[in-house]
Amino acid sequence: MEDLLFLVHRIPYPPNKGDKIRSFHILEYLSRAYRIHLGTFIDQPSDRRYCAKVSQYCTSTWFGTLSPRRAKARSLVGFLTGEALTLPYYRQPGLTQWIRTLRKHNRIRRVLVYSSAMAQYVLGHDFDDTRRVIDFVDVDSDKWRQYSAAKRFPMDLIYRREAARLSDFERRVADIFDASVFVSEQEAALFRQNPSQGASYVFGINNGVDADYFAPDPHRPTPFRGDGQRIVFTGAMDYWANEDGADWFARQILPALRQRFPACEFFIVGMNPTDRVRQLERLPGVTVTGSVPDVRPYLQHASAVAVPLRIARGIQNKVLEAMAMGRPVVTTPQALEGINARAGREIHVAEDAGDFVEQVARLLAEGGETMGADARRFVVSHFSWESSLPKLLELLEDET
Repeated sequence: MEDLLFLVHRIPYPPNKGDKIRSFHILEYLSRAYRIHLGTFIDQPSDRRYCAKVSQYCTSTWFGTLSPRRAKARSLVGFLTGEALTLPYYRQPGLTQWIRTLRKHNRIRRVLVYSSAMAQYVLGHDFDDTRRVIDFVDVDSDKWRQYSAAKRFPMDLIYRREAARLSDFERRVADIFDASVFVSEQEAALFRQNPSQGASYVFGINNGVDADYFAPDPHRPTPFRGDGQRIVFTGAMDYWANEDGADWFARQILPALRQRFPACEFFIVGMNPTDRVRQLERLPGVTVTGSVPDVRPYLQHASAVAVPLRIARGIQNKVLEAMAMGRPVVTTPQALEGINARAGREIHVAEDAGDFVEQVARLLAEGGETMGADARRFVVSHFSWESSLPKLLELLEDET
């Protein structure tokens, strides 16, 4: 086996949120082909307990502590240097030194970087003879552009600056690296619109879903009490796009649904709910669960799954997981990017709040078992890690 340096901005475990799901499956898959040397950060103290689990897939590891508060303060350096604030946020001398020492004692000929911020560690000319591949996952600069449009002064200006600076950095990385990867062909196509010498070496590699794990089970007990119609929204609730989606659904969509279906309830299921999300429990019919040991019971026993994201980039794992569970899903067009399910057949797509009300109301009135079954068949057929990740291995092995 050859050695592979794998740099990830957040510890790739547990696979319970978007970026960790993808990075963990990449780690597990590539550990069959390489001796992996993993450099990564831990931004939640509770995640340190997973170091031993992650180390099982690696030959060596470096786990750095990243305090979000200190990292935000450090990121302000970007205003002085003119760079994207994301870069100093993830910059630590300890990781630089670990990489330097690692290369002294190992022949590192291949590097995989996960997320644009980690590319800064391997941009030097001393890596020119190394095969470098980056998984950008999403076009993060465009995400900041979307945020800027949704924020007020002065944050709109800060986010607009971040979008521009990060776009420049993304283009520079693509020019230097041997190949760039995104979570879908649509995301890759968006990036190719950004003029770059590396545009011809940009590829889409789909996320997968563990359809054996996310599968209906007739013996799985319900987490809900009593009768009623439950709409479920899952995700990390300290992520602004999820927070915004939960707030939008609870305030703009749920009241109209409850006028037609008084027993209808909205369950916001996910870790680290912010104060803004917690306050939604004051509204009639809203429950905020916080972290749960297993989202599958909530998905399986939901009358419908809502994905009310108004800002989204890349493939949404929450959509794939709900479809794999055989549940009918109503989503915005933004959250459906890269999935290509057929609207009205395998999924419902809602353009605005009024459309969302009508689509969910139809499911509550008529049921969605047929759509749920079609949704599961679609996901099983089109989204598998074992069919997606060989392309990544091919890019790492390419010697041209």
